Amino acid sequence: MSNKIEQAITNFVKGGDNSDVALLDKVLHKDFRVTNNGFMGTPGVTIIDKEKYLQNIRDGIFGGLPRKMVIEQIDESNTIALVKLRLESSENYFVSYNSLVLDTDNEWRLINNLAVVESKK
Repeated sequence: MSNKIEQAITNFVKGGDNSDVALLDKVLHKDFRVTNNGFMGTPGVTIIDKEKYLQNIRDGIFGGLPRKMVIEQIDESNTIALVKLRLESSENYFVSYNSLVLDTDNEWRLINNLAVVESKK
């Protein structure tokens, strides 16, 4: 199963890097959320649902920059998984914890992305 989880994470990252909304729509669970603390310099917790996330990709607010990806850890337990990633773009460093679920069609989908973004500037 780890290969399928790795593929789901890779599709998530590549979908963001390439602003590929169709790929993201396939790999994100219908109840997907981005959870961030200190998002883009704002105090407190910000939660973004799937539709808003995809709209931000379409509008160029998120994504569009290639990132180097290192999967640091995959912890899988039957129908759930947690993946820790480190990402680096030309502008930012990311530490990203991603929760995945094995959906009813037997495909792994991201249900939550918890990330810290640090600007290189």
